Amino acid sequence: MAPKHPVTLAIRALRAANVAFVPHLYPWEPHGGTAASARALGVDEHRVIKTLIFENERQSPLCILMHGDREVSTKNLARQLGCKETAPCRPEVADRHSGYQVGGTSPFGLRRAMPVYLQQTIAALPVLYINGGARGFLVELAPAELLRVLAPTLVDVAI
Repeated sequence: MAPKHPVTLAIRALRAANVAFVPHLYPWEPHGGTAASARALGVDEHRVIKTLIFENERQSPLCILMHGDREVSTKNLARQLGCKETAPCRPEVADRHSGYQVGGTSPFGLRRAMPVYLQQTIAALPVLYINGGARGFLVELAPAELLRVLAPTLVDVAI
C-alpha cells in the first residue's frame, strides 16, 4: 500500500477543481531545491516547477512559476508587469503571503489572493511536478490543468 500523502490546502483546492493528479512523497532536503526533488523522483529537473513568491516595489505579492533548472529575470518580470521592480520576498514574508512554508509552497490554495504568472514554456511540457503544499511532497499533473485552475498570465522571464 502506498504511503498516505498529506491533505493540504493545495490538495483540497485540486480536489475541489476536479484535477487529476498523482501524489509523490520524497525525503525533503534543506536547501536541496528542485534538484533534490527531481533526483529523488527520477525526473528531469526542467519538469519540476518551483513556486516563488515575489513582490513589486509597492510590496504587493505575486506568484511566479518557473522551471526548476531556470531562474527568474527580475528585470524582465518587472518590465512585463509594467512595474519598476520585482524581487523575491524574504522567506518569512513569503510564508505570510502564501500560507505555506518556503520549500513547501504551492500555487494552489494560497492564503492571500495574488496574481499568478507562469513561464510560458511550462505550458508546453507533457507533464509537470509542482509542490503539493508541504515540504517533500510534489503532485504530478498536466499543464492544461494548471492553466485551467490558476488561469495564470504567461510571461517569458527565464534565464
